[in-house]
Amino acid sequence: MIYGEKRVARPIRWAMVGGGHGSQIGYIHRSAALRDFCFELVAGAFDLDFARGKAFGQQLHVAADRCYPDYQTMFNQEAQRTDGIEAVSIATPNGTHYDICKAALLANLHVICEKPLCFTVKQAEELAELAAKQQKIVAITYGYAGHQVIEEGRRLIADGVLGDIRIVKMEFAHGFHNVAVEKDTESTKWRVDPKMAGPSYVLGDLGTHPLFIAEVLLPHLRIKRLLCSRQSFVQSRAPLEDNALTLMEYDTGAVGSVWSSCVNAGSMHGQRIRIIGEKASLEWWDEQPNQLRLEIQGEPVRILERGMGYLHDSALKEDRIGGGHPEGLFEAWSNLYARFAEAIVCKNEGRRFDVWYPDISAGVEGVRWVENCVKSADLGAVWVEYQ
Repeated sequence: MIYGEKRVARPIRWAMVGGGHGSQIGYIHRSAALRDFCFELVAGAFDLDFARGKAFGQQLHVAADRCYPDYQTMFNQEAQRTDGIEAVSIATPNGTHYDICKAALLANLHVICEKPLCFTVKQAEELAELAAKQQKIVAITYGYAGHQVIEEGRRLIADGVLGDIRIVKMEFAHGFHNVAVEKDTESTKWRVDPKMAGPSYVLGDLGTHPLFIAEVLLPHLRIKRLLCSRQSFVQSRAPLEDNALTLMEYDTGAVGSVWSSCVNAGSMHGQRIRIIGEKASLEWWDEQPNQLRLEIQGEPVRILERGMGYLHDSALKEDRIGGGHPEGLFEAWSNLYARFAEAIVCKNEGRRFDVWYPDISAGVEGVRWVENCVKSADLGAVWVEYQ
């Protein structure tokens, strides 16, 4: 269990690009990063409007002279300081991620980036090569993976409780964009603009979340080919989809599916993953994130609860309160940010970090999956070899 003791020798000097006033995700980045004293927010380029961003940064206790008008200025000026930033989080629209991430790596900074990492596999692989050259980590904020019972599922599968895996059923399908809410909501408007969102909407914004959880649970599976059909039920969003169905075949013979949607009217969140093996099945739902459903053929259903002693030690390691008390998304993100900090320290010291986290390879794979889905859908929902 986490009791609040320090996990790194000193807080990592940290900045944000984006995440200013009105940002949907900025506060959760800050809450997660600062909770375990692994990071210290010392600088930021929080807003395209410099005056507004500077005022907001000062409300976060960032010194006025370290609130910058843009990320280039911040990287250049912080590099001149003996106490300059060491890491940066990117919480800006999708279309800016590649340029900011590349600039940060060239400035010798570790990077924590919102997904998608970028728009194309070529760009993603370029960033991966640059990160390796610079000896810096790039982490992707697939925050839901930080829930502790995901680790329990990973261990149960590795222990063979499910047997050979046959079916992987994934979905992230909420209903909050069942009409054109983007007409009145700035934070949604860019998500349906191809110039800012890229080649997809819900595939990249939603579908990659359960896809990464599947990668954590089933690291041995590799996608062989897929078929994707996507729709724009709110016609003004075309060519970007607000609903997509993806079928996948894995190299082991297992099959998978992903339903990505923002028009599932009435659904609050709708992210679920079900892993079906020859002997048993697992299911996790992010609206009840403290529970993992284990169904062994011929036996009563088991509901495994977070924080209980019957779980694997690795699934108990990041508990923040005892079993029975609910933990949520802030705790999950905090777990990942603490891992990011430890990975940064290990990279700086040339040591191996053996705990999984959504790293640059997860970012590359997310972009690769979206690219293949779009290709399949645009060819008329046909099977394509996964490349």
